[in-house]
Amino acid sequence: MRTPDDATIAAMLTTKSPQSTRAAPSGRDGAAPRPHEGSDLRGQRDLGPAGAALPELLPEAHLGVGAAERAVEVAGPVGGQSLALLLRSRRTRVEPSVPKCPGHATSVTRPGLRVGEEIRDTYGTGNFMLLNTGTEPILSKNGLLTTVCYKIGAQPTVYALEGSIAVTGSLVRWLRDNLGMISSAPEIEQLAATVDDNGGAYFVPAFSGLFAPYWRSDARGALVGLTRYVNKGHIARAALEATAFQTREVLDAMNADSGVDLTEVKVDGGMVGNETLMQFQADILGVPVIRPKVAETTALGAAYAAGIAVGFWSGEQDVIDNWAEDKRWVPSMDHDERDRQYRLWKKAITRTFDWVDDDVQ
Repeated sequence: MRTPDDATIAAMLTTKSPQSTRAAPSGRDGAAPRPHEGSDLRGQRDLGPAGAALPELLPEAHLGVGAAERAVEVAGPVGGQSLALLLRSRRTRVEPSVPKCPGHATSVTRPGLRVGEEIRDTYGTGNFMLLNTGTEPILSKNGLLTTVCYKIGAQPTVYALEGSIAVTGSLVRWLRDNLGMISSAPEIEQLAATVDDNGGAYFVPAFSGLFAPYWRSDARGALVGLTRYVNKGHIARAALEATAFQTREVLDAMNADSGVDLTEVKVDGGMVGNETLMQFQADILGVPVIRPKVAETTALGAAYAAGIAVGFWSGEQDVIDNWAEDKRWVPSMDHDERDRQYRLWKKAITRTFDWVDDDVQ
């Protein structure tokens, strides 16, 4: 199986071809939740004359010409994290034992969804967790977003459930830049390792409100459970654990919406190099956490889309076969301890609600 070098990837992303004369907008940023007649959208049609002014929606793996003086064709325009799910897509029959999603049968075929595998979580400034739901969008009843995942050529559009967390990696940066607790981001792990646990402290970084699954713009950050015993090591650990707890809340919502109890989570992004965080993430989720050999799969997914569009790869299976596991963390926390810590986190979350009054700027 071929793996492209940097020069090849650059060529894919800027290749010239007469196959198309339109730029393809991002599926995640430009598409509505329900499809209608191929690439057209029901909502676009309902806009009447105004809808005709909108650009045509085209697949991510598609050759399009940019609107520059010297036209450069774009072969892999994809928004954010969506296409990284392509690396792990399978066509598998999903058979949850108990139907959790009203209106969905207990046995359904969802192209692209493999039980317990097709979920990925990107750890960056914020966190973005996506669950591939196949060619039929599932409307969330638990605070998630229904989004376009990707579309390859003339194949059906693939959808996803998405949970967005506003503050994860940026909390580490806040500790560095605003409080001066560390001088570089990697030091957070060293500081957290000076203590065995969070000392009873829970850090809810609702600096700009809470995103999924709460969507509370009136929430603000809180550091609770403090005693004289707590030191900066405990605060560092509580900051890392905040990412894991928020991820658990989104995963619980995905389990409820999808009707499938996911059995592992694949992770990527800048924070996945923090092994303390990854182990705690596995502990609080109660399922294995898996890091790929290429941790920056957002960029890799766009390159794969471009490669399929220009024929470097023949299709989805080629890029799926390129995915490789780097490291796996398995849960080691006692079930009762997991429940205790998660209960306290949920209590801490409630302390952030209703903080913004009419006279608060």
